[in-house]
Amino acid sequence: MKPDLKVKIGKLKLKNPVMVASGTFGSGEEYKDLLDLNKIGGIVTKSITLKPREGNAPPRIVETPSGMLNSIGLQNDGVEAFIKEKIPFLKKIRPAVIVSIAAHSVNDYGRLAERLDGVSRVDAIEINISCPNVKGGLEFSREPFSAFEVVNAVRRKTKKTVIAKLSPNVTDIAAIAAAAEEAGADAVSLVNTFTGMAVDVDTKRPVLGNIVGGLSGPAIKPVALRMVWEVFKRVKVPVIGMGGIMESEDALEFMIAGASAVQVGTANFVNPRAAAEIAVGIEAYMRGNKIKNMKGLIGCLKV
Repeated sequence: MKPDLKVKIGKLKLKNPVMVASGTFGSGEEYKDLLDLNKIGGIVTKSITLKPREGNAPPRIVETPSGMLNSIGLQNDGVEAFIKEKIPFLKKIRPAVIVSIAAHSVNDYGRLAERLDGVSRVDAIEINISCPNVKGGLEFSREPFSAFEVVNAVRRKTKKTVIAKLSPNVTDIAAIAAAAEEAGADAVSLVNTFTGMAVDVDTKRPVLGNIVGGLSGPAIKPVALRMVWEVFKRVKVPVIGMGGIMESEDALEFMIAGASAVQVGTANFVNPRAAAEIAVGIEAYMRGNKIKNMKGLIGCLKV
């Protein structure tokens, strides 16, 4: 019997639990010639803001052992350009569309949510309160109160599924997740990147133009996995796991630890077909282990 990979997160319905992470896949069209987009569960778009942003000064990316540092700085053309230029393509494909939003004030998060609420092709909103390479970008995810304020502001302005994306650069990520849940989040996604830096020993200068950036890739997987497990035990809403997922075994670890779905990020730069291949691998694992549906896989860790 073919296993059922469908997942429901709030009102969001995914054909399988594999999404692509914000900032690693554009808005989907950039990858249309590299893989069959209809084989993945969902696309989380690059974060958009109310007004256009130029982003940080270059260099913006540097490779690190088992990972990469990025300091893009939320470069984007703004919400109006996104709706006009990106939505037409997204209407042509089947994966769920989750739009990532970012802002520098609670009010602006609310305004973004309100603007997107009337856009039919937007299936969910992921609130980026955890970007480590934008000045002020971490403030909303550092403590439960500020995370609650942002999520609550978004929740009051939209009927769409709301996902709060959490930072790992905190003392107690489970407490932040609980605050997001209390504020009305339908799910939490974690983790965003870890704050890091690289130094050029010849020039004795930072490699990144912004000095610090966000570390992603396999290097962060063990810590991300532990955080997903901690949050899964703390909240009742679904947890979406990410952080160093390169192949299906990585994704399975996250789901066994409690993730209802996963997001593939850095792997997209190495293998553009990674997300689709991971979905196939999950199905093969479930068939081989006689797991009928996702309920038999999510949170089945034996401790």
